[in-house]
Amino acid sequence: MFKTIALTTTLFLGVAVHAQSPDPATCPMHAEHMKAAAASEGAGKSHSDHVVASGDAKHGAAVDSRHDSLVMSHETTHHSFRLFADGGAIELRANDAADSATIDSVRAHLHSIASEFTKKDFKTPTFVHGYTPDGVKQMERLHASITYRYEDVDSGARIRMTTTNPEALDAIHDFLRFQVIEHRTSNTGKVEEDK
Repeated sequence: MFKTIALTTTLFLGVAVHAQSPDPATCPMHAEHMKAAAASEGAGKSHSDHVVASGDAKHGAAVDSRHDSLVMSHETTHHSFRLFADGGAIELRANDAADSATIDSVRAHLHSIASEFTKKDFKTPTFVHGYTPDGVKQMERLHASITYRYEDVDSGARIRMTTTNPEALDAIHDFLRFQVIEHRTSNTGKVEEDK
């Protein structure tokens, strides 16, 4: 009897979690996540506006855990942070091209993040990393010089950031290089051609 109840409860919870909307704002803990991000702003390993990005396993596990709370697992997706001569891109893709649920979650998530960035709101990356990433303060200050555009890509989506302002370009590149280290991606952190 106990096993049947436990199994039924587990299945019910699994279905409830899977049925969640991919919109982070519908997460029951979203307000708490954003409050924690705001409280932790500037509380990291920073000096002035520069944070020393951490690629160590313990911090990486914490980054992964906070990212997973945004409705998609780091185990079913992969990030790319690409630097271009006119800005760069945050790309997030499902590992399995047939995993439509994860692709839908990725697209909803990045659409929401692009909207936040357009409004000069960087609380989500601050929450995910536990402190304000490199480049964010400058990106906020130079907000009018940067364009954020959401785009669908194969198996996911990306946020394309562009600017003609050299200082804003440096800020975007600092932000993306920080992400490469913190998310432990295979990106080089060097400027490449947008293909």
